Amino acid sequence: MIFFPAIDIKDSKCVRLYKGDMNQSTIFNNDPASQALEFEKLGFKFIHLVDLDGALNGKITNKQSINEILKSIKIPVQLGGGIRSLNDIEEALSWGINRVILGTIALKNPQLVIEACKKFHGKIVIGIDAKNGKVATQGWVEDSKISAIELGKRLEYCGASAIIYTDISRDGTMSGFDSSGTKKLAENLLIPIIASGGVASIEDIKKIRELKKDGVIGAIVGRALYEKKIAPSEII
Repeated sequence: MIFFPAIDIKDSKCVRLYKGDMNQSTIFNNDPASQALEFEKLGFKFIHLVDLDGALNGKITNKQSINEILKSIKIPVQLGGGIRSLNDIEEALSWGINRVILGTIALKNPQLVIEACKKFHGKIVIGIDAKNGKVATQGWVEDSKISAIELGKRLEYCGASAIIYTDISRDGTMSGFDSSGTKKLAENLLIPIIASGGVASIEDIKKIRELKKDGVIGAIVGRALYEKKIAPSEII
């Protein structure tokens, strides 16, 4: 099981949002590259990177910060936020990104996801962000009527490496991750699941590890690391 430290970039700074709300952000580092390097030095093996401005704008926005991170570290990086086309994917991979996360486009254009998985085999991860069990898109400001499980079912055979499932209502809240929702999604799908949103304590980490048997292969940890609620040594 792998635990990904999260770096969310907004206005070229490393931030954490509260419940996915762009207007409720806390700056944790003015230099995302130095944050990535710190995570690498701590022993993490894979970084989860999100271009928050890109997610909202519909195009990769923080290119300079992303490339500075890639130049600073040797461990792999998965990138989400604003990736909407095959050209976007190709561009990100050309910089040295290891995997790209397709979120909004997975709901709005599933055929593109299928094409991307064929063209960039092993490099595609699907991001399913949900509020009250329903998928949210466009930087979490648009709600759909489709459930996380329904979208997962549509795409589980597309060839993606994994699905990142985020409960937005818990993200950045330190309220504990959605164990039941994550378990239900994993039980209903064959594709591996990465848990995200609300991971706050070593108790959450234990719950996530217990879901390995259901198909959960890892989790993304953000605010709990920045606020030192979870020691890196406990999840490396």
